[in-house]
Amino acid sequence: MSAEHESHSVAPVTHGRGVYWLPNLFTTGTLFGGFYAIVAAIDGNFGRAGIGILIAMVFDGLDGRVARWTNTQSQFGKEYDSLCDMVAFGVAPAIVAYQWGIERIASADYGIVWERFGWLAAFFYTVGAGLRLARFNSRASSEDKKYFEGLPSPSAAAVVACFIWLASKFDVSGLPALILGFVITICAGLLMVSRFSYWSGKELDLRARIPWVYAALIPLIYIVISLSPESLFVMFGTYALSAPAQWAWRRLRRRRRHTDPGA
Repeated sequence: MSAEHESHSVAPVTHGRGVYWLPNLFTTGTLFGGFYAIVAAIDGNFGRAGIGILIAMVFDGLDGRVARWTNTQSQFGKEYDSLCDMVAFGVAPAIVAYQWGIERIASADYGIVWERFGWLAAFFYTVGAGLRLARFNSRASSEDKKYFEGLPSPSAAAVVACFIWLASKFDVSGLPALILGFVITICAGLLMVSRFSYWSGKELDLRARIPWVYAALIPLIYIVISLSPESLFVMFGTYALSAPAQWAWRRLRRRRRHTDPGA
């Protein structure tokens, strides 16, 4: 898995070279997904760009598990994993958003001001991803495994990419759509560097009996497999908003208790 989830812990490698490279091959799949998304966005195919980000997420979720299953964790794998994450979930979504915006700015002649706004929005997202990954790497040993501090970069990338995919699918145009796309990109960057606590799901043991509450995740798995940009955007968008919503709800409850002690 990636540095955003469970990074490759440092351990001596006792297996052959072929087995050692197996988890890094999956990590290369993360890099491929990000690179493919960039190329597809440059070609103006934003649906394929979204699929590229999702491909990166799939490989990102497998490399760490493969490393543990084969007992091939390494410092090299950890560093390589983090670099690939930056490309796939930091640079690629920003370029996808920028290319999508520039294509619409050029066709409607909105002017250089909006072009610069899109450039800054994309760069802001990239900076947020870089800071998010650096913070995670520096606190990996002491961080609460049940929660992530800040929105994980793969989820942020999915929010941006799925919105662009959705807007491209339905040919959403006009200045309001352009502004919304750039605002979503900026908000994703802000959420990555925020201190909101996001559920990581690491306490789930897939080999044990699954509580009935977690059975609700089964429909979400089906949604992911269906590769529908509408349902994917709703799913990742809901996850991105879940932590701020919980924070706001807790503050509201505390304020109510403070103003009405008898409640």
